[in-house]
Amino acid sequence: MKNLIIAATAAIITASAAFAHDYKVGPLSVMHPKTFATAKNAKVGGGYMMIENTSDMDDKLIAVRVADIPRIELHLSETDANGVARMIKQDGIAIPAGETVTLKPGGLHVMFMGLGNKSFILGEKLDATLVFEKAGELAVQFNIEERGEHDHGAMKHTD
Repeated sequence: MKNLIIAATAAIITASAAFAHDYKVGPLSVMHPKTFATAKNAKVGGGYMMIENTSDMDDKLIAVRVADIPRIELHLSETDANGVARMIKQDGIAIPAGETVTLKPGGLHVMFMGLGNKSFILGEKLDATLVFEKAGELAVQFNIEERGEHDHGAMKHTD
């Protein structure tokens, strides 16, 4: 029984470590960057994460770079009073001092565009560089996950 408990605990810790990956640059912590697996011929995919700013100065996410993706934009999904949803390109995403900003389906997010034949495959990772106005550049990996996995309570979003 003791070995079973030890094995179960080790499995939980290993699974948690696989999904909880964090990065830090200056006063900014980037928690669990992820995207969802896409269909074979999908043209777009979304990127999500939480960014915490422990500084007393505001910062801004101004760009995301990925080697094989031709166009990446920062977007905000909104639904107007008539129920019409649309995505609005953002020049940057403010990361206010002392706050945490969540990029999630149905809200602020990264839009990977022009995927061509580069679909996002479940279980793989996407190497990227986040560019912040003040904190500089940060290399991260987006986990490619199943839609709905670790959504932090976010709405579903069609990429």
